[in-house]
Amino acid sequence: MSPKSLIPSMVFLLVLLGGSATRSRRPCKELVLYFHDILFNGGNSKNATAAIVGAPAWGNNTILAGNNHFGDVVVFDDPITLDNNLQSAAVGRAQGFYLYDKKEIFTAWLGFSFVFNSSEHRGSINFAGADPLMNKTRDISVIGGTGDFFMTRGVATIMTDAFEGEVYFRLRVHIKLYECW
Repeated sequence: MSPKSLIPSMVFLLVLLGGSATRSRRPCKELVLYFHDILFNGGNSKNATAAIVGAPAWGNNTILAGNNHFGDVVVFDDPITLDNNLQSAAVGRAQGFYLYDKKEIFTAWLGFSFVFNSSEHRGSINFAGADPLMNKTRDISVIGGTGDFFMTRGVATIMTDAFEGEVYFRLRVHIKLYECW
């Protein structure tokens, strides 16, 4: 067999091996955290951790709009806890925004950071992605970080763990990091 005739076989073998290696890849770090969002509703300013900062023409800044909240933009500075208890000690803050981006389906787009202030972790993890809220679990991208999470990449599986009307919700966030420095 000539060396030239071996090239296609070698390329096929490398592609085959490369594909199986990525399927079996394991996270270098995993975290499960909860964040608690309390939306300002006109009467809870002392406890609110989120506020509507943009609303469609038919909406206002204290009540989420109809039509699946389409057009509302909310900023937040929510506590992050290790368990699902709002009264637990915060290990950091979830800071960012979500916007409701579709009239026909209850869905949002998220852009936020987990900013840590505990003795266990320093720095931040940054997230971005679509959040089809009616799905039990949703994956969003981990797109970077700072400090202990410098330039990290991965996936966060989020799940609505609890909600109380349109004022409070809690998300369980299972973070799987695949690039750790």
